[in-house]
Amino acid sequence: MSEAAKLDLLEEILGSSYISGGEHLFFCKKCEHHKKKLSINIEKDCYKCWICDYSGKTLRRLVYRYGSFQQQRRWNELCGVVEIADFAKIFERDEDKVSEPVLTPLPDEFISLCNKDQSLISLAARRYLRERGLSKEDIQFWKVGYCVSGEYAGRVVVPSFNMDGKVNYYIGRTYDNNWRKYLNPSVGKDFIFNELYIDWTSDITIVEGVFDAIKARNAIPILGSTLRENSRLFREVIKNDPAIYIALDPDAEKKAERLITSLLNYGVEVYKVPIPNGIDVGDMTHEEFQQLKKQSVLIKNTDYFLLSKIMGI
Repeated sequence: MSEAAKLDLLEEILGSSYISGGEHLFFCKKCEHHKKKLSINIEKDCYKCWICDYSGKTLRRLVYRYGSFQQQRRWNELCGVVEIADFAKIFERDEDKVSEPVLTPLPDEFISLCNKDQSLISLAARRYLRERGLSKEDIQFWKVGYCVSGEYAGRVVVPSFNMDGKVNYYIGRTYDNNWRKYLNPSVGKDFIFNELYIDWTSDITIVEGVFDAIKARNAIPILGSTLRENSRLFREVIKNDPAIYIALDPDAEKKAERLITSLLNYGVEVYKVPIPNGIDVGDMTHEEFQQLKKQSVLIKNTDYFLLSKIMGI
């Protein structure tokens, strides 16, 4: 796609511009300043408003936010990504194929760890969570509990809430060295774990497990699954258009590659967090993960595929 074609389309969406220092200056639709202070660098594919600091590392985000459906489609056709017409396929709600996730009540023996008065019997569960680096605030935010009897005896339980605040899944992790680390409900996984607490207006981190999500914040665990294009999570990512940070464990590189490829095909702004070998996100502190996240690099099609080829990923 030539710079001239890009500029023509951007001027259709944002209005006229003028060149200053090799960049194109437009009126900013976000702060609506009376002067043209939105600076766009077409060659570097980025933008920044010098008044309100609205910025981004891909011009596609401007097109998606302020362009019409037809303009979005033209942008994708010219950039060689999936056509907008194809986007509709992932939003189709064939009730015979896509059903609402089944609500999953918590175990009858579930005891909350969010109460002020906690019995001595909860010491082992609280000690395990403390050793995993969870704070009281983490436990309260994620509504963590435990069970001392029943099928989930000796496990901490992390519930997932749908948009209506109802439990649709939960993770049971042993704290008493049971040979089976995780014990979870036998229900479908086409849901968004703790969707109730996800801020779709901010960047979102995709991680492997629930303890990774607790450390990463505003993160969604895929729980060992892949991110299929017809899944509920994939549809929400495309619809809300957040920047996505991929923070899967190093031993899940093939899964990360497939995930990044799918997101790039739909024009999603994707970053890959450089997780060191032998380190899990769940073993980090919140601060350690945020520092690592700052080292993430924006992945573009050509960059990522070239890197994959060189490294043999």
